[in-house]
Amino acid sequence: MSEASALNRNPDFLKLWSAQAIAEFGARITREGLPIAAVLTLSAGPQALGLLSAVRSAAGLAVGLTLGGFVDRRPRRRLMIGMDVLRAAALVTIPAAALMGWLSLAQIFVVGAIVAAASALFAIAAHAYLPGLIAKAQLTEGNARLSATESVAEVGGPALAGVLFQWLTAPAAIALNAVTYAASAALLGAIRKPEPAPEPEPPATLLKDLRTGAGAAWSEPRVRALLLMGAVTTLFGSFFAATYVVFALQTLGLTPSLLGLTIAAGGAGALAGSVAAGPLSRALGAGPAILLGFLGWAAANVLIPLAPADPVLGTAALVTAQILGDGLAVASLVLAASLRQSLVPQNLLGRVGATFHAAEGAAGIAGALAGGLLAEQIGLRGAMFVAVAGMALAPLIGLMSPLRQVREIGDR
Repeated sequence: MSEASALNRNPDFLKLWSAQAIAEFGARITREGLPIAAVLTLSAGPQALGLLSAVRSAAGLAVGLTLGGFVDRRPRRRLMIGMDVLRAAALVTIPAAALMGWLSLAQIFVVGAIVAAASALFAIAAHAYLPGLIAKAQLTEGNARLSATESVAEVGGPALAGVLFQWLTAPAAIALNAVTYAASAALLGAIRKPEPAPEPEPPATLLKDLRTGAGAAWSEPRVRALLLMGAVTTLFGSFFAATYVVFALQTLGLTPSLLGLTIAAGGAGALAGSVAAGPLSRALGAGPAILLGFLGWAAANVLIPLAPADPVLGTAALVTAQILGDGLAVASLVLAASLRQSLVPQNLLGRVGATFHAAEGAAGIAGALAGGLLAEQIGLRGAMFVAVAGMALAPLIGLMSPLRQVREIGDR
């Protein structure tokens, strides 16, 4: 029986997959919905929206820095359910406050921070939970399916959010958003396979948990390479977060609808990449496939600063870059996550996952700030070329590590 068929016959994995699908759509509605609610209900301006984004990023980073050990010492599924319930409860306060006439920007900031922190903790726990639910040989297929769901949500979630906020008032749409997290919690609660019990450990300080997670990631050469590659790619990839929208709208002359088309194309590419991860791994070997994905990701992004200042040709260049780049990126990231899950001991997955989350979160914040500053000095195209060159360092790091020799997920 193939791994895909085995997963199709695994009702507990199907429940996890369904829960994750619902939660991913909910996450996209939250991401788009809180700023929309701030603008439509409270007339918030760009500065307030920027602060909201920063608060949410900081909340997720704080979780990555502090709660890896918390995940490893507790049942992960129960923790995921708790985070779903927390996200639903936090979101419900917005329509309740709006109904009473009490809604404020401060409340939206607090809710945004709570949801971002709970989402980060959910993601770390989910990554650590999957290897205890399915066989090691099924990890690539399982992660590919979960990643495919994220890609579909990335394509359809923002559009769904727009429709909901157009049909309903902003607070009512957020109330419906809370229902998605409640549904996810119910599905997770229906999983029947017992979770492996956390290994007994003596009480640990925050500093010790940080050292343990970072030490475990750094001591395994293949995991260390993945950590460095992820941080470098996020650092330079975040240059695009600071420049892409302005470049597309002002330099290339795209309309907002054409810009939305390029972003949706990235989601479609990501979906294709999640499907291609397994075949690429079987054809090239897991390690070489990861390196090829990172290299292709950087190469595809060259098309962005090379895009001509013409709405039609510019859109074509950006769509091509998004499809190829996001497709190769997701294929490599699916394999990287599966390899990490197979190499890191079960009792350390939470702390190692938190290390990755924190490293990439910090790199993302630094990259976004540096990209904006650099764009002011050398221009948008120049900053993007620097970003592409920096992203090309990631596969070089992998090439100089044992990662290039990994043939199959699970190889020791």
